[in-house]
Amino acid sequence: MGAVAQDICQDDTVSLRGNWGQARFNVEIADDPDEQAQGLMHREELAASAGMLFVYPAPQVAQYWMRNTLIPLDMLFADAHGVVQHIHHQAIPLDETPIFGGDQVLAVLEINGGMANKLGITEGSALRHPAFGPHDPAWPCN
Repeated sequence: MGAVAQDICQDDTVSLRGNWGQARFNVEIADDPDEQAQGLMHREELAASAGMLFVYPAPQVAQYWMRNTLIPLDMLFADAHGVVQHIHHQAIPLDETPIFGGDQVLAVLEINGGMANKLGITEGSALRHPAFGPHDPAWPCN
């Protein structure tokens, strides 16, 4: 979290920027079906500077729920260019109501509930991560 000091991309880091400023999160990557099914289930806490990045092989319909998830989450749904198209704020722990994120989602960043509002993160913000490299990213890796 805070200013982005590095000018490179790393697999375990997602940087965000927008007219609100910049932030960085240390992330776990969920890029296979088993990791994506498990997500952040059963965890009792998540560090303020941490998150999980779900990465799909191609843009797709994204729908989530909070089954077995014990902490509130903000979900940032990004397109193939790494642009946040939708933010679902404060997903309710253990709620199985479907959360629709969009139909052209390449990645979803899950962070602590309330963090997007706290930092001022908005739709239209750009994510920087190697996952967006082959897709003409809005914020390319150097």
